[in-house]
Amino acid sequence: MPMPIVTRPLNKQDYDTIVSVIDEWWEGPSTALAHPLFFYELGRLARVAELDDAGIVGFLLGFVSESHVGGTPKAKPPGSKIGYVHLVGIHPAHRRQGVARGMYEAFEQASIAEGCVGLKAITTHGNEGSIRFHLALGYAVSTIDDYAGHGRARVVFEKKLASA
Repeated sequence: MPMPIVTRPLNKQDYDTIVSVIDEWWEGPSTALAHPLFFYELGRLARVAELDDAGIVGFLLGFVSESHVGGTPKAKPPGSKIGYVHLVGIHPAHRRQGVARGMYEAFEQASIAEGCVGLKAITTHGNEGSIRFHLALGYAVSTIDDYAGHGRARVVFEKKLASA
């Protein structure tokens, strides 16, 4: 029987661990994506998942943002708070075991407590695992041309929160 996964807020020691393992977990240079900004300035709602016998097995770097004019087609009114998931990593040996789902659920509850009306995340084309995962969690999925600059479309995930 699997050990229970504990999801909790990120602390500085956790952040240091994430920076040391992200390239291995993502199979390539990714450390820049875990910029210190997401801990020191925006990381109050960030989460880690851990197992007693394995330590940290996942992380979710996310934050509260205010929507603005010019957002996505499903954008909330200007000034509405949304929980934005920037980066998720799962230890390769612990994938497909509910780690990401648990962190997303904890982040969603924290976002509701912060007064957010929705959640948002993005990915690149071809990341079919991410698309299937977000659909399973109830996110609406759309492709936005030029989202990340001219010729750089992104897949955008949005979910209205129950309290909204």
